[in-house]
Amino acid sequence: MSEQQPNPYAGGPGGQPGPGDYTWGPGEPSYGYPQPYPTAPPPYQPTMGAGLPAPVPGPMGGSFALGDITIAGDQIITPSGTMPLRGAMWNATDFSRTEEKIPTHAIVLAIVFALFCLVGLLFLLMKEKVTTGYIQVTVTSGGRHHSTMIPASDPYAMQWVMGQLNHARSLSI
Repeated sequence: MSEQQPNPYAGGPGGQPGPGDYTWGPGEPSYGYPQPYPTAPPPYQPTMGAGLPAPVPGPMGGSFALGDITIAGDQIITPSGTMPLRGAMWNATDFSRTEEKIPTHAIVLAIVFALFCLVGLLFLLMKEKVTTGYIQVTVTSGGRHHSTMIPASDPYAMQWVMGQLNHARSLSI
């Protein structure tokens, strides 16, 4: 093994780093690196009229429910008991399907008007979309697990549930 030699390219006397030279190890924070938290409060405090301080929003902007799961304050209320909201794991699975079919009245109108003229066949172009199934929402927190089924009544039910679920996830952090 060889002994460490001083860096001959470092500025300063005896190979020691000079001002402006690169040094290895923790230095001053710069762009892209974590900055220390400020110790003083921010200089501007928002106020309402007459100099009253603005109300600070709580951890939640009200309570809401997903099926039989209710989120109120800092807890999740289910039929099987309460769970802490902090650190909860949320999942949703879409078990719904949307089918497109020709309605019965369109078939009847097509048969009736096909006897008079061939325009009646245009009634077969009528379609209706029917959504059936459910969306399963599960939550796990504090060593407990609960699952609920939310019926899907339209094709956009999953988007609504995911919006509510993402709000619940943001509160669980």
